Amino acid sequence: MKALRETFNEAAELYDRARPRYPDTLVQDLARTTALSPESHVLEIGPGTGQLTVALAEFGCHVTAVELGDAMAAVARRRLRAYPQVNVQTADFETWALPAQPFDLVVSATAFHWIDPAVRVVKAARALRPCGRLALVGTEHVAGGTEEFFALAQGCYERWDPATPPGLRLQPAADIPSGTAELADSPLFEHVVASRHTQDITYTTDQYIDVLLTYSGHRALGETARQGLLGCLRRLIDTRFGGRVTKRYLHELIVATRGAM
Repeated sequence: MKALRETFNEAAELYDRARPRYPDTLVQDLARTTALSPESHVLEIGPGTGQLTVALAEFGCHVTAVELGDAMAAVARRRLRAYPQVNVQTADFETWALPAQPFDLVVSATAFHWIDPAVRVVKAARALRPCGRLALVGTEHVAGGTEEFFALAQGCYERWDPATPPGLRLQPAADIPSGTAELADSPLFEHVVASRHTQDITYTTDQYIDVLLTYSGHRALGETARQGLLGCLRRLIDTRFGGRVTKRYLHELIVATRGAM
């Protein structure tokens, strides 16, 4: 897992350009549920290039963002230079030294699953003040958008990526199980609540290929397989779908309150 999570740093500029931002409804829900304010002290785990960090900074809160990749952190600092209350640090969360002052909120957007399971929940709890909140955002690609394209794309994946399960199909958002179990089962957190937000994004062929090149699984393929896969998908989009496809994302926001420790 460690090798895969480090592949993002190889394409930091592309990641920043291609990865979708989070829906405004999710950001507003996060702010409301966690009582975010200019007085809030926030720790963000795995900010990437700042896809959520900018939105947090716009609330005026104080943000410490801990990013594993040095190139990713550099892009995040550039994007956040207008917000002096944001501090982007380059480190892996597992070994990063927690400051003496606890945080009001710990947040991690589409990154918490990369953190060592033996560490992530316990250390996130240690980082919080009593009754502080942990907010996690999970992202899934679900059925919707240009559904015919994604069904046909399965053939490209089965040909070029041997790890592809045969006959794989995207699931409707309603069929995706909630990611609340880890926090609900932890004695360190209570009052676990979840909300869901979807967004459809339309991509040109080049834009869609760029998005794929920010995914760890695609980047981990050998050069021949990766180019074969991307070439197959490019031809499919250009010849069958007029050079544009729409992808549906499901974002689940999970918020839990730190209990007594």
